[in-house]
Amino acid sequence: MPRPKKARLIDASSEAAVVLPPRRSRQIAGQPDATFDDLGVDVIAIIYGFLGPFDIMRSRLCKKLRKAATTATVPPTDFTVDSVIKYNAMRAMATALPNLQQIEIGGLNEGHKYSDGDDPYEQENENYITHDIDILSGFRNLRLLSIYHAQFKGIPHLNGRYPLLFQFPLLQKLEIYDCGNLKFDLEILVGLPVLEELYCNDIRFLTGNINSLRVLNDTLAKVTIRDCFEVQGNFMDLADFPRLNELNLLETDVIGDIRDVGERDFLALEVLTLPKGVYGGMGYKFQLISDVPGIISTLYPIYKQRPILLKDSLAELSRHSPDWYNGIVRHDTPPFGIEFVAAGSRVGYQWKTLYLFSACEVIWLDPEPDRESIDYEKYTEELQEIERYFYHGFQQPPTEEEYHHFWAERRG
Repeated sequence: MPRPKKARLIDASSEAAVVLPPRRSRQIAGQPDATFDDLGVDVIAIIYGFLGPFDIMRSRLCKKLRKAATTATVPPTDFTVDSVIKYNAMRAMATALPNLQQIEIGGLNEGHKYSDGDDPYEQENENYITHDIDILSGFRNLRLLSIYHAQFKGIPHLNGRYPLLFQFPLLQKLEIYDCGNLKFDLEILVGLPVLEELYCNDIRFLTGNINSLRVLNDTLAKVTIRDCFEVQGNFMDLADFPRLNELNLLETDVIGDIRDVGERDFLALEVLTLPKGVYGGMGYKFQLISDVPGIISTLYPIYKQRPILLKDSLAELSRHSPDWYNGIVRHDTPPFGIEFVAAGSRVGYQWKTLYLFSACEVIWLDPEPDRESIDYEKYTEELQEIERYFYHGFQQPPTEEEYHHFWAERRG
């Protein structure tokens, strides 16, 4: 077995000598061999821009780092205030990290609530420990504010009006969900001049007219206001919003007529859901089954030209109609709703039940596409999904006698 050779020294003057390049000095902030002491507050603030809020808070070990944190733009990061511990963290961040960009406000622990705002709704929770929600105003650079389910065991933790929740000049997205006693009017959104997305769901004390949103004409792209029964107005007041691509006003008191939409209205719209107070909206009521052919003939040209306007539209027979009768299926009705359907380029409409959506056969308004057309394959694929009929042999609601006979045969 060969023995390893001993290392030998090489004379620096010999040809075998290897000349190593001089060590490159480390450069920080443009200075060779710089140390932490050479870093400026502005450079540290830039570094903080790559860290989350809690990482920054833990690193604030000296005066320079604390100063850098107050100027750092904290990247959007999930931060949910849903306990007293998280509330205290938010309170500290209001002065330590004023440039935080994203906050979610939820309910606090049992026995705790936020201080009542102006005009609070009466409730019995006087023994609760209160916390100041106005500290949110310290975050002047918020881009996203989410307030959701701000209650604990049925006790709302936000009660009344809080004007400071709507005074963020850089806010782009506002979400408010299921906040029982929170009160505000749409007019207050004037304090959010660059708002792009607005989501309000199940807020019983939300009031106002949607024409108040016109102050945000140039910025709003997504608007959802649903299950807010005191919100009024005409949906056409938003028709000229150039960036609006989603609009959902379900279960509001908004009115209008889909037939008023012109060629230059809602040009960017991709999703539209309108309430029953709008002609052509979801849940729009008609009085007689015999009214439907006339309604369909009116709306058909609109659907052919811009199907997005009627995609989420299910009109239904009024319960006060002489044609109405009660069904025997639990949690459902006879097929008393109508909606447009499409297979490829072929359009028709269909009667459906109101809750389980059991369907009658399609009444086609267009002829079947030619078998040689490029649309035919798509048509046949989508047709299979549509033709899953429940009420076979019916193209419109059965009479009450036919309905009971159908179910008697089905149940054997």
